[in-house]
Amino acid sequence: MRSVGIKSLKDKLSEYVRIAAAGETVLVTDRDRVVAELVPPRPGRAEGVSDVVVAEGVRSGWITPRRYPPSAVTEAPAGSRALADVLADLDQDREDRGTDTRR
Repeated sequence: MRSVGIKSLKDKLSEYVRIAAAGETVLVTDRDRVVAELVPPRPGRAEGVSDVVVAEGVRSGWITPRRYPPSAVTEAPAGSRALADVLADLDQDREDRGTDTRR
């Protein structure tokens, strides 16, 4: 375990982050009083920032995880149509009415 003052930490932040990433805890001090810790990531912590944000959103309740794996959906629901077909029908309908809302 190492300790570093805030001023020195600011000057050499990358170095101390690498030390923490390698598994060592770094105590941050202000006038010889510990005010923070740089610690290595917990085991099982997602590597990507987006994964961390999603995991925190699920824990907080503002994201609901899917109920089934992506591989479970293999076919489009009965009666559904391809987007291209729907848009083509919409264009045809607009032509039939003589209106074109596209600019």
